[in-house]
Amino acid sequence: MLTPSRTAAGTGPETTIDVFVRAPGDVSEPKRERSATSATETRPRNRVVQVKSFGGPDGLEVVDAALPTAGPGEVRVRVLASSLEYTDVVIRRHLYPQTMRRHLPFVLGYDVVGEIDQLGAGVSGFKLGDRVADMTVLGSNAAYRTLRAADLVRVPTGVDPAEAAGMILSWTTAYQLLHRAGHVQRGQRVLVHGAAGAVGQALLVLGAQAGLELWGTARGEHAALIRELGATPIDYQREDFTRVVAGGFDVIFDGIGEDSYSRSLAALKRGGLLCAYGYTAHVQGGRRVINILTMIARVYLWRRLLSWLPGGKGVRIYSINAMRARHPDWFREDLERLFGMLASHVVRPHIAERISFADVAEAHRRVEAGGLEGKIVLCPDLPPRVASDRR
Repeated sequence: MLTPSRTAAGTGPETTIDVFVRAPGDVSEPKRERSATSATETRPRNRVVQVKSFGGPDGLEVVDAALPTAGPGEVRVRVLASSLEYTDVVIRRHLYPQTMRRHLPFVLGYDVVGEIDQLGAGVSGFKLGDRVADMTVLGSNAAYRTLRAADLVRVPTGVDPAEAAGMILSWTTAYQLLHRAGHVQRGQRVLVHGAAGAVGQALLVLGAQAGLELWGTARGEHAALIRELGATPIDYQREDFTRVVAGGFDVIFDGIGEDSYSRSLAALKRGGLLCAYGYTAHVQGGRRVINILTMIARVYLWRRLLSWLPGGKGVRIYSINAMRARHPDWFREDLERLFGMLASHVVRPHIAERISFADVAEAHRRVEAGGLEGKIVLCPDLPPRVASDRR
């Protein structure tokens, strides 16, 4: 399990100053940190989106927060972009196992792209002004935050920060599902559930590049998008995906978890593989976290039982955080590859909207309602929209 980094803060037009930091109990000469600050402002302002109560979007608040200082081995970044994920909804509703023990209030923000404005002691290989990215789970819906230098991935020059943020969770998840968990092979018949969502779109784009024959379940109004991304659309409200392909699919990617994945298992061919990576059906159904954990435990049991059957169907449960904890080099390697593809215009995530702090609660409502065809990205530098501009 990954431990989220602490929250932090940053600057405007840059001049360089020295900040002296003394560790607790240290009586030696203070170590110098390189920091950037504004020529006109002596102290930048930090704001954060925090959960004050679990439940709906009304439990969110935007507050001023202390400006953190980069500790040893850390950098401080001025946040340029931080995506709003459906996982943020799950966290806000207190249904995400990884954050169940967090005490209120805490800051949301699963990923971050920022510009380094302060270097902690012992940090090498980075300089002020470098643009970097990280997957943090919490703490990145902020104007500034600190990050462990060892976890950072460089963002290529010229890449849109919002588009880079849109790659971190969804596209890395998709890439690893295809190539680290699913080990897909050219020509395989593959079904993607939730194909109009952020991970679903990434699976279709990257799957098409891998030479897969693709189908995607989505609402009927998203059929044109699914075709544009190279897949055959399946309207899950009107069609039975278990009967679409004679003999069954080779691989199914399921982040929905409807009926505890039983229908996806039914749609697999003998020897096929189900990659389970989410449970949005249970979140939307208002289940309690104990029900979700019970469902996950049941899937683990099914996986064990199915493995005993000759020619049986396989189940692989994927978590991006668990994989990063086991193989940190894979995460860095995969995200760097995706950033390279973004920089060379091979792929491009769809950004539905860039928002300011004032729009976060409404954006959460839209994400939770579903139907978006792209990411909503918090860009802290954006000014609030006037009332007539709000949709």
